[in-house]
Amino acid sequence: MTNELLFIAAFLVFIFIMMAADLGLFGKSDKPVSLKQAGFMSAVWVVFALGFYLLILNYGHLLHHIDSFSALQEINIRHLHQLKLNPNDFQGSLNLYQKNLGLEFLTGYVVEYALSVDNIFVMVLIFTAFGVQSKYYHKVLLWGIIGAVVMRFLFIFVGAALIERFHWVLYLFGAFLVYTGVSMFINRNQEESIDTENHRVVKLASKYFSVTPKFQGNKFFVTINKKKFITPLFLVLLIIEVTDLVFAVDSIPAIFSVTKDPYIVFFSNIFAIMGLRSMFFLLVNIIDKFHYLKVGLAVLLAFIGLKMLLANYVEHIGLTTGRSLLIILGILVISVVASLLFPKKHEARKT
Repeated sequence: MTNELLFIAAFLVFIFIMMAADLGLFGKSDKPVSLKQAGFMSAVWVVFALGFYLLILNYGHLLHHIDSFSALQEINIRHLHQLKLNPNDFQGSLNLYQKNLGLEFLTGYVVEYALSVDNIFVMVLIFTAFGVQSKYYHKVLLWGIIGAVVMRFLFIFVGAALIERFHWVLYLFGAFLVYTGVSMFINRNQEESIDTENHRVVKLASKYFSVTPKFQGNKFFVTINKKKFITPLFLVLLIIEVTDLVFAVDSIPAIFSVTKDPYIVFFSNIFAIMGLRSMFFLLVNIIDKFHYLKVGLAVLLAFIGLKMLLANYVEHIGLTTGRSLLIILGILVISVVASLLFPKKHEARKT
């Protein structure tokens, strides 16, 4: 347990340092984030995620302090890895475990990163509806991501505890993901909108706090005539936090379909979330061009849900973690390529 806590502590320190660097790059002044800056930080986060994959590949045994075959077997059973370990070859079995653990991290990271794109669609809608100036986006997203890290930490470890105690929870997750995927496909062409005055978060916040009618620069709180007010920018932050909470209900069960190790779920989730902020600035002006991505995400959720429902059979039909990763990547690549090859009709007319 001490090793696990040290691993988590070191990881959180690393994330804190990277967030400080990210803030230093994006938050020196209230200026819109350039495409060059967003591209650089997006690449940095992807490189760090791949570096973490290599770390797990070589030192994954340190996470749970696996120093014997019995310890390895216990982790294999507890986290439902279903690996065929050889008691006469500890090192070979350990290499197999670490390779699988690395693939689980990579697959979970890709799944979460892909589902984050849908989050970007909604964020753009929120900022546009409330008329937030682009130079304030980075501050809202920074605090939004800090809140997301805390919420997902709680979600993941509560979910892991439930799965360990009540295995049938996995089937509930699976059924929910299939339902979500089907619903997303059916509603893929519906125009989304936000009623800024009647939004539930706005009504709830206005009930308990005084809200200024206009933005006050980049401030979340202001004092007017010795009275404390929250600003519309803080309302936007609250709505983004609530939105992420809703998305977490989809994305966290999705990663539990890939791995039952709560630490790997957490690591893959956090790396994807940390890259979300820079990816937002990279895609904010072109996100509407990927109109088939919703279809791809719907298929992705349905596939992951079915994989959870058929958990007892996937190994028998050869649906390993590596092959699942290839299928997931294939779904995403096809949806992006289809969007570029077959643009929306109104876009085609413009050209």
